[in-house]
Amino acid sequence: MTITQGVGTFMSAYRRKTIGAALAAVLLVGGATACEDGKSEKKDGAAAPAPSKSAPAMPAMAPAAFLEKTKKKSAEITSLRYTMSGTAAGNAISGEAAMRLKPDVAMSMTMASPETPGQDVGIRLLDGALYLGSEGKWMKFDLKAMAPDQAKKLDALGGGQQGENPGDKANDLSLSKDLKTVGEETIDGQKTTHLTGTIGLDQLRDPSAATTPEAKARQEKNLKMLEAQGIKELTMDIWIDESDQTKQVRTRGQGTEGPMDVTIKFHDVNKPVDVTAPPADQVVDLAEMMKGGGEGAA
Repeated sequence: MTITQGVGTFMSAYRRKTIGAALAAVLLVGGATACEDGKSEKKDGAAAPAPSKSAPAMPAMAPAAFLEKTKKKSAEITSLRYTMSGTAAGNAISGEAAMRLKPDVAMSMTMASPETPGQDVGIRLLDGALYLGSEGKWMKFDLKAMAPDQAKKLDALGGGQQGENPGDKANDLSLSKDLKTVGEETIDGQKTTHLTGTIGLDQLRDPSAATTPEAKARQEKNLKMLEAQGIKELTMDIWIDESDQTKQVRTRGQGTEGPMDVTIKFHDVNKPVDVTAPPADQVVDLAEMMKGGGEGAA
């Protein structure tokens, strides 16, 4: 079967649910951050690591000061890798990705398919195009042609001083009225300081919650997703390492479609990330199909 002959089957495998999950991951995942040794933890839930009794005590510092240092440090991030695991709206989430923020935005992600248990979905973002695929079949969405507003948001991820990086969630947690330090813990062999707090959606709606136009755009998108799930309050935990970088973030909330509990870990901060498009003979360009076949092809 050729790629063209398999379009019908391929399209059914990537319905709205998968595409929405992919776009959400591309636009927002950098806002919840952390790191591990590079392999995805594919688990239905994401339990916070237990405190290490043997971890040496770190200097005492007010939790707000930790977050402020982290926000400033995050401005230096140009690339990173991360893993994510947990549940949202009753669906299991797991995946791993590499993302370049500067000088241009590019991303390569593998995540468990919400449509087909046991199958992974490949996601690549490059030159304003989003590729979704698996098993040698890819669908290309030219965002600049088909969704210019989304393309602008993606372009904005690498712009501005913060870009798409751990600073977003550090900024969110700084809004918490019950922010506190849990203690010192060791994650993947690194000493960290664990902070926690709760944040209501009303606090995230505050104009001062986002520090740049790019961060504001991401915040608005995030709020819409949370509202769609019926979530009104988040419990957030952040682990900050000795270099003032976010090591891990866990975000929890109760929605009308079920609980959300997602943990994201980051590693290889500011190390080179190379993303390439899938082979041309494995790609079906949705925009070209629509041009050639009109509404029937769509």
